[in-house]
Amino acid sequence: MNKLGKRILCGVVVLCVVVLIVDIVYVCYQKMVNKEESKYFDSINSFISKDSYLVAVGSNNGNDELDEKAKITKYNKNYEKVWEKFYNRGYNSTFYKVVADDDGYVAVGNFQKTKKEKKEGTHTALFVKYDNDGNEEFYKTLQILGDSTFKSVVVVDDGYIVVGQSIYEKSTLGLSEQGGAIIVKYDQSGNLVWQKNYGGNKSGLFNDVVVYDGFIYAVGKNYGRVGIMNKYTNEGEYITTGSYEYTDTLGFTDVEIVGDELIAVGSKKISEDEYDHETDALVVRFDEDCDNIGSVTYKGRGLDRFNTITHDEKNNLIIVGHSAILDKNKSTKTKNVYTYNGILAKYKQNLKEIYVMEYGQDKNNNDYFTDVHLMNGKYLVSGYSKYKKDGYFSKFITYNTAGKVLEVH
Repeated sequence: MNKLGKRILCGVVVLCVVVLIVDIVYVCYQKMVNKEESKYFDSINSFISKDSYLVAVGSNNGNDELDEKAKITKYNKNYEKVWEKFYNRGYNSTFYKVVADDDGYVAVGNFQKTKKEKKEGTHTALFVKYDNDGNEEFYKTLQILGDSTFKSVVVVDDGYIVVGQSIYEKSTLGLSEQGGAIIVKYDQSGNLVWQKNYGGNKSGLFNDVVVYDGFIYAVGKNYGRVGIMNKYTNEGEYITTGSYEYTDTLGFTDVEIVGDELIAVGSKKISEDEYDHETDALVVRFDEDCDNIGSVTYKGRGLDRFNTITHDEKNNLIIVGHSAILDKNKSTKTKNVYTYNGILAKYKQNLKEIYVMEYGQDKNNNDYFTDVHLMNGKYLVSGYSKYKKDGYFSKFITYNTAGKVLEVH
């Protein structure tokens, strides 16, 4: 090779090395920027009490990839972690609901199974069975139309009834009649027994499910902003629907059996704007035929909703949710920013208000309440708070029956 050829070759090699170095520096820089921009996130979405322990599910992004990972955590009576397990398959994931059965726990939610799902922001529905020590016994996934999730589950004698949603990805057009709000039955080994759907394939949604007097009741919303209570036989055959117009984009998010009634909670849409800047927290009573027999709303700071409900021995309703207000200083033309307070509310079964308490008056914090249970004559509330600099952290709060905060764990 002559001198000119050697010089050209050397130049090409040097150029390739420079390009490689630049690429490496850029990748490292992007990782550093992404890490700085990403806030720590740890949430509790649902919890139960079993054998003097608490078991909670949610998600956490405290990993090197900063992916949100579904987690299940067991706490002792001092709120110390006994064990914590993460669902590490795929990419981002979360658990929305946990229930106990005879020999362990079942958690349901969703995860991004493939790189394509992560890129598109879509999910696959996820069902995981754990033993009492948090060891995974089996998991099941479900994908129908491209973006699927499980939101709640109830244990029955011969398996599990699970509800959620499967819709088309936003840019996808289709005429399938298999999606929308979904209700699925698995046997005790996780085998699919039957599968039903309801509502539009772009927005139908079930958020919670209960079994009462031999029938299945699922709550959520239909293809519009109409809250729904659906009744099914134990074999999944549709019977009837009760409704409430109009709700926010989630519809009813929880339902509780109280006496011979089914009481659902959510949020009432009260303005015609494109966004839900103005909603009132909502409670609706249904009879066993899904007839609406009464409702009440709570107006807080602007964007208000009730998320979860339980009841005490006197059939008083204990409800948690949040009250939010649009932060006009931080919001932009393309992004709305809100500040949140948690809500603890107590009503009589006839919906007469006993009290509604808001938690979290610090303008730099955001407090979300996600679940509530009666524990030793007190109310135990779960949720998470956003702090100005440090991200989101999960918490438990103990209230007395009069609505006074006793302790934050």
